[in-house]
Order: sequence, then C-alpha cells, then structure tokens
Amino acid sequence: MDFWVWWLIAAGGFSIALVLTAMPELGMLAAGAVAGALTAGVTDNVVIQVVVFAVVSTALILVVRPIARRSRVQPPALRSGPDALMGKSAVVLERVDAANGRIKLAGEVWSARALGEGDTYEPGSQVSVVEIDGATAVVM
Repeated sequence: MDFWVWWLIAAGGFSIALVLTAMPELGMLAAGAVAGALTAGVTDNVVIQVVVFAVVSTALILVVRPIARRSRVQPPALRSGPDALMGKSAVVLERVDAANGRIKLAGEVWSARALGEGDTYEPGSQVSVVEIDGATAVVM
C-alpha cells in the first residue's frame, strides 16, 4: 500500500478523535496528515513526508491556538438590544414608582418602573437603567 493512503488513514483517525474529544489540536494534526499525504503523492521519501507533517501541524497549532484562545476569552465588543441600554442614563418624564412611569431613554419614550418598592422619581430627575423587562425599563 502506498504511503499516501497511510497518511489519509492517520488524518481520518485524528478527525475521529477530534469529534470524540473536541480537542482542536487534533484537527490541526489531521490537516498535517493531509499535507503528508499530498507530499507522499509527490515523493516517496518518508523523511520529507514526516517533516512536512510536523511543520504543518506545528505551524497550525502555534498560529491558530492563540487566536482561538483570545476570541474565547474576550467579551463581545458590541452590545446590542436590551443589553446596550443597561447602565444608560434616562430622564423621568412622568413620575416613576414601583408600578409605572415614563422615561426618555436613548431618544425614545419608555414605560418604566422603579427597582425598589418605596422608590419614586419625579419628572426631570436623572435615573439609571438597571434592566429591561419586556418593554419596561427598570430604573434606580
């Protein structure tokens, strides 16, 4: 059997192990084995095939792992939807208490309610949005 077949069997083995363990490094080793198979199609020199496998696998691991780790650790830079409104300041338009009220938030009029049961905010005062509950801003 030709060496390129053995390299493809190795790539398949790495791919199966990748699926079973979810270790991305195994996918990079599978890509290295495919590179070894391509090299085996060009030359019969086993040493060159192993060197190509090692270089491609190592390069992928050294380049891709830090990028993947960085993207996994960093929070998304852009908040959207209700998350983007939390922490924003708003102006009270109608008295806000624990039951109801109106505020102007991000240029729009929102229904609002106070976070605390006994809290009330009079028109013209500044409040901070704690959370968005449906179409109602909870403020303090």
